Parts: sequence; structure tokens; C-alpha cells
Amino acid sequence: MNVGIIGTGNMGRILIEAFIDGKALSPSSLFITNRTIVKAMKIKDCYPDINVMANSAEVAGQAQLIFLCVKPHEVFKVIEEITPFLTKEHCVVSITSPISVEQLEMILPCSTARVIPSITNRALAGVSLMTFGSQCGEEFQKKITSLFRRISTPVMIKEEITRASSDIVSCGPAFFTYLARKFIRACVDETLVDEVTATKLTSEMLIGLGELLKKKYYSLPSLQEKVCVRGGVTGVGIEVLENELGDIFHHLFRATQKKFTEDQLETKKLLEYYYSSPPEKILHKGQKK
Repeated sequence: MNVGIIGTGNMGRILIEAFIDGKALSPSSLFITNRTIVKAMKIKDCYPDINVMANSAEVAGQAQLIFLCVKPHEVFKVIEEITPFLTKEHCVVSITSPISVEQLEMILPCSTARVIPSITNRALAGVSLMTFGSQCGEEFQKKITSLFRRISTPVMIKEEITRASSDIVSCGPAFFTYLARKFIRACVDETLVDEVTATKLTSEMLIGLGELLKKKYYSLPSLQEKVCVRGGVTGVGIEVLENELGDIFHHLFRATQKKFTEDQLETKKLLEYYYSSPPEKILHKGQKK
């Protein structure tokens, strides 16, 4: 089965490289394009057998499974471009959280799904969040799950937990990287450790922590309990965290939920713009003009 990737920005490129490195797909089975075609050509420099197409329509003409790796405000424009080339034998997968599979099903004449990947997938690790449309065929469900199992742990989620789940899986690496950088900066400012050494030590510590959790030697609570001795150095540090972090993560999730609601409203406006007017635009799934 040929696979299309429309959009080769950060996440599009990560998926391409992960699929190839994870041996989920061969370069020759991939058909890719990007608004700025030079970005796609740079990927071809690394994988000469990959197929770079001139536009989204050409990708839809060659691939049966198509991933839309573009920003939310660009999704409906791309869908408009590829729809004339889609049949029931196609499946379109969006990777953006504000657009639901129900919205995709309203306007597409084929199977639909949403998969929210993570930058951790580039290391063939982490989680990918999956939601299939009600009309998504079993063959496509198996194919998509198989692809992402090669590069991640696929987890099925319901629409109502999309944003919070994405905050953990997709945004989480950026959040915890920020905390790690603050941790390193404080160490450099307050001690004699230089930044290169502090960065190396912190990075290796995080890798080791991940391995402990992956191999299930400890749970998060038991790991903390194992290291932390009340009255000892770790205990003193934990007390500082308890006193100063406060409700910071509560505030984080409230902020991301608020932004998500705003993005959903903007998505709804774009959907209405592209598919409610002018009257000659046709909605699929039997809806009237």
C-alpha cells in the first residue's frame, strides 16, 4: 500500500524518518509533498527512492493512505485540493488535535482517522494517540495500527480526552525539556558545575530514569520513595519542590484546555467557510448543499 505524507515540516519529517528507520515503510512506497517543495526535496536527499510529488493532488492520485501533516488552519484547504481524487478505497489521517474525526467524516468520501504522534516517535519510542472514524474500514485500522506500532506504543483515545492526552504525549517532551533546562541553569548558577557537564549529567539521568520506568523496576511513586530519604539531601530538595511548585501544572492544563477550545472554534469557522458556502461546494456523507 502506498502512503502519502502531505506536509514535511517538523512532524511530517519525523513521521517519514521514523517509518523508514523503523522499517514500517520503504522509501519507494512513500509519496510526499510540501507547500515549499524544497523541504520535501531535502528529505529525498537522505532517501533517494522516496517519491516527491508537485502538490497534494498528485499525492492523492498515488497513495491510498494519506497523512495530513499540516497546521490546523491549512487542513481544510488541503482536503479541498485532494477530494476530487479520493474514493472509498482511500483513508485520510489528520495529525492535528482540534479537528475531530467526526468533522473529517462530514467532508471526506473515504475512511478517516486521527493520529497524534510525538517527537519521541523519532526514536521509535513513546506513544501515538489514535482515533478512528465510525466508517473507517478494518483494513485501514489494522494498517495504521501496524505502522505506528513499529515506531511507538499506539493508544486508542476518545474525543473528550484528546487535548489532555496530547498535552502529556505530544507537548510533554517540550514541557519537561523546559524544566530540565531550568534545572541545568540553576545548577550552573549555584554551583561549580559547568553547563556542558550539567547538561550531560542531566541528559543521562533522564535516559536512565526512562529505562527504569520502561523495564518496570519501579513505579513513579516507588522510585521517588526509593531515592528520597526524609531529612537527607533528596528530602530537602523535595520539600523545596513541594513548597514552590504549587499548582503550576494545574495552571498549565487549564491554559492548554483554554487554547484548545479557541482552536476548535477557529476550526469550526474554517469548516463552515470551506464547506457551507459558496453553495456549489458539496458536503459528503449524503448531506445537502
